[in-house]
Amino acid sequence: MFKSIKMGSAFIGIIVGAGFASGQEILQYFTSFGIMGTVAAVIATALFAYLGMSLTRLGSRMRTTSHKEAIFGISGRLIGTIVDYIIILTLFGVGVVMIAGAGSIFSQQFGWSAVLGSTVMAALIILTIMLNVQKVINIIGSITPFLILAVIALAAYSLMTMDGSFSGLESIAKEQESAVATWWLSAINYVSFNIAVGASMSIVMGGTEKDEKIAARGGLIGGLGLGILIILSHLAIFSKVDVVGTAEMPMLQIADDLSPALGVFMSVILFGMIYNTGVSMLFSFSARFVEMGTAKFRIFVIIVGAAAYILSFVGFTKLVSMFYPIVGYLGLFLVGALIYADIKKPKRQETRAEKVRHQST
Repeated sequence: MFKSIKMGSAFIGIIVGAGFASGQEILQYFTSFGIMGTVAAVIATALFAYLGMSLTRLGSRMRTTSHKEAIFGISGRLIGTIVDYIIILTLFGVGVVMIAGAGSIFSQQFGWSAVLGSTVMAALIILTIMLNVQKVINIIGSITPFLILAVIALAAYSLMTMDGSFSGLESIAKEQESAVATWWLSAINYVSFNIAVGASMSIVMGGTEKDEKIAARGGLIGGLGLGILIILSHLAIFSKVDVVGTAEMPMLQIADDLSPALGVFMSVILFGMIYNTGVSMLFSFSARFVEMGTAKFRIFVIIVGAAAYILSFVGFTKLVSMFYPIVGYLGLFLVGALIYADIKKPKRQETRAEKVRHQST
């Protein structure tokens, strides 16, 4: 069970990025539909649990070290190529959103220039990838548990201090911008987008576990845990939507209203999550096209980082509302492939040790 819990925690860490942590995703995908947004969050929880389980089990069964191997193996060359390029687009796009998110933190929390925040983040991401500062990435990755605790604490505070009722806040919630037209489609689109973001690492992570049941249980635990965080974040923002509905980072606004010191603490957590996600996304994107450690790789990273920096000026909120739904719809190819693989049950691949043992008998 410990292995499954550890894998589940890693799954949450892969999916939970700055957009989720800031609350902007949750506001657009769930809270903007009011009470029905709560139903959408429950549906998303069930889908995350099922698809998380499918991803890690698929990785374990196919013993893969690359998402490309697994996707091509279950869906063939045509669909596999489409899904591969969707994942590539997602990696770059999320990197752009992370750089924009850093600008929003500087602007909302400290009143500094958003351009400064985006510039600092873009420079940090480029330098980290070029220098391969793995220790820094590992340290920042350890922030995730603090984020989870912060979400739980802010949700508890918001629910205990809300002035009216959810029915009374319904009309205000529905005034907020929605990423997708209907609540049920919003749930599906949100899950599809996040699965596209986390598919690569989740499949590879599952491939490190030879016991399919442990891997599947890990994905299930991770999906359920992620869903619970979505529900808690939604209820926190919904209960304070009259105050934080116009904020670019609603969860940060809730923290700041509770205590300025807590707001600064939350800002540091968010900045760390943005940095970690941004490095992971743009590193994976660059490594997909150019061999790591070469001069060409470093030049490519600078070009990609500069392009992401320029595109980040579209704005954090606008990028979430424009880019995320597009990837969510495209990600349905991946979701379909996963469901097909779960029904088809691809042949279990043997480990190298198992192959040697069978050849010797």
